[in-house]
Amino acid sequence: MSGGLNLMLVGAPGSGKGTQAKRLVEKYNMPQLSTGDILRQAIKDQTALGIQAKEFMDAGKLVPDELIMGLIEERFGHADYQNGWILDGFPRTMPQAEGLSALLDRTGKKLKHVILLDVPGEAIVERIVGRRSCPACGNVHHVRFSPPKSEGICDACGGALVQRSDDTEEKVRVRFGQYESETASVIPYFEPLGIVASVDGQQSADEVFAAITGILEG
Repeated sequence: MSGGLNLMLVGAPGSGKGTQAKRLVEKYNMPQLSTGDILRQAIKDQTALGIQAKEFMDAGKLVPDELIMGLIEERFGHADYQNGWILDGFPRTMPQAEGLSALLDRTGKKLKHVILLDVPGEAIVERIVGRRSCPACGNVHHVRFSPPKSEGICDACGGALVQRSDDTEEKVRVRFGQYESETASVIPYFEPLGIVASVDGQQSADEVFAAITGILEG
């Protein structure tokens, strides 16, 4: 595929964004831009913006949108971002969507696709609440969709499987509510551009990936 495939993946927690982003990175050889990752890297590298971000985080405050935009603009200047990129989990709010549009205009870049992984709330709850992970090796099972051969035991290493503390039903419903009230509202912002496409996220990972690549290459 020719260069400049700039896309944004949108979906609730547990919708499969991470899985699909990883596959897209491998297929199209372009970087995934996660604001969490670039924040951590900037802090590790002790860049000017990274030092500022750390001060906010150390004080228990949210990193301002302007600082996040600065980090993204920095990253856009890297050589590996010239042939396209995948925005994962950003923008989350309307001010961030507006800030991203201004940044793209300023840097001469264009968002080509906004892919929404559509999964109903109840399915999200079932997906996340049923997850069991192995602290020893990182392997993940699901009590319904991919149960271990022996209950509570990791197939990969034999370690004890646990439910993450933030994977309880109460916390998942709070996270989904936040997604619906904030992130889902950014979709209409991009719809007038004719670049938004919805994919049924309840299909298998292979079917979802085929649908996404069909949109990108169609």
